[in-house]
Amino acid sequence: MTTRTVVHDTFAIERRYAASPARVFAAFADSSVKMQWFGEGGVEANKPDIFEFRVGGRESHRGDVGDDLTYTYDALYHDIIDSERIVYAYEMTINSKRVSVSVATIELLADGSGTHLILTEQGAFLDGLDNNAQRQHGTEELLDALGRYLAEGEAS
Repeated sequence: MTTRTVVHDTFAIERRYAASPARVFAAFADSSVKMQWFGEGGVEANKPDIFEFRVGGRESHRGDVGDDLTYTYDALYHDIIDSERIVYAYEMTINSKRVSVSVATIELLADGSGTHLILTEQGAFLDGLDNNAQRQHGTEELLDALGRYLAEGEAS
């Protein structure tokens, strides 16, 4: 018999961007824009299978990492306030094994002419297949990619 475990954990990440809350929000709300920074690099590989950015809508991605890992990301949007807040729940699998279920909140606060973003995630990490430190690191990388995307737009 397989021993099952669950570890509950939370992290919060803050970033400041030299872009308005409306522009930062659009980077999450528009799939063609999100593809430019979410998972940087293989843009087509990160094109969502489903992208319904609305309360009750879903977002779903599937991708390969290396030769032997296939991941899925399936999210459901619970609360969206234009240019202010996004709340969603999502699960991730690797090779068809559920590794985590999380609730995430993105808050966008006006900060002068820019935005103070606060992302808080509460996760249930399952059977030792994922953990809070790995998830936080990956999320920090995504928010850094968002920052590069936003900075490029400001420079043009």
